[in-house]
Amino acid sequence: MELRHLRYFIALAGSLNFTRAAERVHVTQSTLSHQIRQLEDEIGQHLFDRSSKRVVLTEAGESFLAYATRALSVIDQGLSELKQTVAPMTGTVRIGTTHTFNLGFLPDCVALFLKHNPTVKIVIEELSGDAITNGLKAEQLDVGIAYRPEQQEGIRFEPLFNEELALIVARTHPLAKRKRLRIAELHRESLVLLPPSFSTRRLLDECFNAAGATPNVIAEMNTIPAMLGLLVRENVGIIAAPSAVAEHNKPLRVIPLEGPTPIRTHGLLFMDRHDQTPASTALIALIRKQTQAKAKASTHGATPA
Repeated sequence: MELRHLRYFIALAGSLNFTRAAERVHVTQSTLSHQIRQLEDEIGQHLFDRSSKRVVLTEAGESFLAYATRALSVIDQGLSELKQTVAPMTGTVRIGTTHTFNLGFLPDCVALFLKHNPTVKIVIEELSGDAITNGLKAEQLDVGIAYRPEQQEGIRFEPLFNEELALIVARTHPLAKRKRLRIAELHRESLVLLPPSFSTRRLLDECFNAAGATPNVIAEMNTIPAMLGLLVRENVGIIAAPSAVAEHNKPLRVIPLEGPTPIRTHGLLFMDRHDQTPASTALIALIRKQTQAKAKASTHGATPA
């Protein structure tokens, strides 16, 4: 059975006249009659009653018509969507992201996307986690890239990967030679941390409470570069993702933490009621793909970006 059989059958069922149906599908009447006969032979039942002067659908024909119409409609819809994807995508994709993602990973994804979709405009705003969720709720953003937020109605979080936080110190720091530290050992240790408004800080506070530790927070800063500057000058420690400091050419030591290990989850944020455009859907798919490739490279010993 081929698509033309269904088209010929539906045309004849609609007009119940071989001449008009043949004109509609642009074939001769004999060709139409032959194709309908082929379809009936394959099905094993008569679809039309030609015994009288009029052509009428048989009971089997009436039943098959509903299925044939539905099948052809779905196929035509699919063909139409495929043809539309051939045309260049346009529009604007609005992204809210945290600093960590904007260091290199997201710009790399956007550059790759724009290479194949130069007619799409990408707008990226570096925001706090709370500002990203607020932007999604106000429909000022299409997608967010951030850490797992506290559960909020209407906001959907799709995990991408987990990241362990570590203690970062200068090589002159008293703890610099340690290979690993327990959170409890940071009790009364001088640290520079993010403000409590950041989800990462709230995660760290939970870890400190679980370990019974109260660090000496000498300063709170909302950017990693500023924290690093104070770290070297004052010989204090900060807790951050190793990837966040990898690009800084400073004499630093990264010390893994345990008991418990601070782990934050990066992911995509969406507003459930906000429909994605073809452009945003394509960019989101590329981000997922690049994340998987990055994770695969890391497991094979490659240096993470």
